[in-house]
Amino acid sequence: MGIIIQLDEHLSNQIAAGEVVERPASVLKELIENAVDAGAKHVDITAEEGGLSLIRVVDDGAGIQADDLLVAFQRHATSKIASGRDLFQISTLGFRGEALPSIASVAKVRCLSASESGGLGRLLEIEGGTVKRHEDAASPQGTDMSVKELFYNTPARLKYMRTIQTELSHLSDVVYRQALARPDVAFTFSHNGSVLLRTPGNGDLRQVVAAIYGSGPAKAMLEVQADGPDFSLSGLTAMPIETRASRTAVTIIVNGRFVRSPAVVQPLLQAYHTLLPINRYPLSVLHLRMHPSLLDVNVHPAKLEVRFSKETELRAFVEAAVKQALESYAYIPSGTAVRKPKPETWQQEQIRFQLPPVESEPAADRGDTQTGAEQPSTARLEAAPSGEAARAEPILPAEGRQPYESSALSKNADSTLSGNGERKRDSAASRPPYVPPSVAPSPGPRQDAVREARPTGGGYAAPARDPWNDRSRGQEQGKLPDQVWRAAFGAAAADTKPEFPELYWIGQLHGTYIVAQNDGGLYLIDQHAAHERIHYEIYYEKFGDPAAASQELLLPVTLSFAPDEYAAIRGKLPWFELAGVYLEDFGGNTFIVRAVPHWLPEGDEADIVREMAEWILKERGIDLHKIREKAAILCSCKASIKANQALTREAGETLLRRLAACKQPYTCPHGRPIVVSFTTYELEKMFKRVMS
Repeated sequence: MGIIIQLDEHLSNQIAAGEVVERPASVLKELIENAVDAGAKHVDITAEEGGLSLIRVVDDGAGIQADDLLVAFQRHATSKIASGRDLFQISTLGFRGEALPSIASVAKVRCLSASESGGLGRLLEIEGGTVKRHEDAASPQGTDMSVKELFYNTPARLKYMRTIQTELSHLSDVVYRQALARPDVAFTFSHNGSVLLRTPGNGDLRQVVAAIYGSGPAKAMLEVQADGPDFSLSGLTAMPIETRASRTAVTIIVNGRFVRSPAVVQPLLQAYHTLLPINRYPLSVLHLRMHPSLLDVNVHPAKLEVRFSKETELRAFVEAAVKQALESYAYIPSGTAVRKPKPETWQQEQIRFQLPPVESEPAADRGDTQTGAEQPSTARLEAAPSGEAARAEPILPAEGRQPYESSALSKNADSTLSGNGERKRDSAASRPPYVPPSVAPSPGPRQDAVREARPTGGGYAAPARDPWNDRSRGQEQGKLPDQVWRAAFGAAAADTKPEFPELYWIGQLHGTYIVAQNDGGLYLIDQHAAHERIHYEIYYEKFGDPAAASQELLLPVTLSFAPDEYAAIRGKLPWFELAGVYLEDFGGNTFIVRAVPHWLPEGDEADIVREMAEWILKERGIDLHKIREKAAILCSCKASIKANQALTREAGETLLRRLAACKQPYTCPHGRPIVVSFTTYELEKMFKRVMS
């Protein structure tokens, strides 16, 4: 007799339950998906003891016909697909027909369902895979599914369940994702008698977000809407002021199904690049629609992962759509939590005093006359120039200002803060690009590769006048993202960028923050973050063609590494060349830096190249965009003024003008805010000049 046997149906269902039913949340997910597939408009969910004692889902969907109820609990019984071709065009949440029999094999299940509104339905009770009751019963149209004592007959699985609170958090996550996926369905979720969620079911996604995350986060979200030839995207994504500590706040819905897809999450995060601090993530709910033939949902036991046929085009489409939404908002957070009410909600009382008329006196005779140095000068509060004029004006120290002259900003005034961002070395611009003897003189392919890796529009839609963005190369850079951008949003997409407020210098606080004002209120500007943003945009453009700007160092720099790092860097020397840095193997775990781009911060070449080596060693593959971006961030941080450095008025005003001319002047390259505002109302509120 052979040793291979065929398992009976009951044991097969218990084994299959290990894949389908991982915890109570897995049961709830399958039951909600069945209700949604049945066309339900109201879904009531009840759970007890984290779902281990009871999970009940009641819906008003199409229901199950009396003749089909028992068949529905047999393995691989489904009404969703009929042939192999249907697997390539799946439009429902469930399709395998294995959820109900798997659940029934490890729990006590009671199903009451009616497919008509006549009041008569069918009742089925199953315990551990064995039918206990099957008869007619009174029931409204829809399905009432109860799952009790989950894993009662599999104690090995039961002992691995977590605490009730942990299981409840998983249950809540499932309900929240389903509610966000279907805002047109009214969900009610109760646990141990307490209502945890209730959604209106009117199709308003923002109201669902408010019910789950609160009204504050819901108000701080921007609408995303884009249509392309293959994809359609809609939803909400948070302003950069509303962040989370993990990616769990990102909800991706593909054809009505919640999925975990790096192909969508990564371009979403890339769209927020330099807008969020490190290790912070946005609150986003994105609904992606496409033809079912472009999507494969049958690649994961829990159907949480999918494959896309046009993943490259999808990534570019998502990134462009989210960027377009983000560029319509000015990221200047408020310095206080005070919110301005409606103008008609308060009115300041006025008391009129009858005083005798006073003859006007000459200004020279009044005692409160200000001196010429103290009088406010309206000439200084003239409009700050923008565009080429702002960028071409260097920040230069004033006469006799010793604190400013001793600062790093003063030392680099002619180089790091010149209008075009180029260092004025000895005839550096006239020197030909350095090409090492070991490298063939064919920089063309490498330059083209760098240009192809450029993100959409250099990361942000450029203003109309932008001397830092060489539009003569526009046809060569970012071909695919630019095409997607234009197809989805048209030529007006670049006009959605809000104008940076016109600011006037007041002074400096602690040598770190610039104090400015305008008609709207008071502003604090982080001078280091602002200078970083200016330099980042300069260097990012220059690293688009670094080989043409490389020049040989008069005194080569020597860098030593550990033996394992030395061996790894030897295999990645071409990566450095993509950034315009040429290293020569000197032996003994040492490299010689022969050439660098001539506009690198002077004196910091060794530190920048060493830091580049550190993060290049961590990379697994060549990412030209990441190399360009990292190098630009390194250079901008090294070249920028630091905290506790005094600025003159002229230097501060020039810094403000150049910040206003940036493509994205609201956050530094690390995602920290640059400007914080205090509105006039908020200031009056703090000083009790208004009382409501």
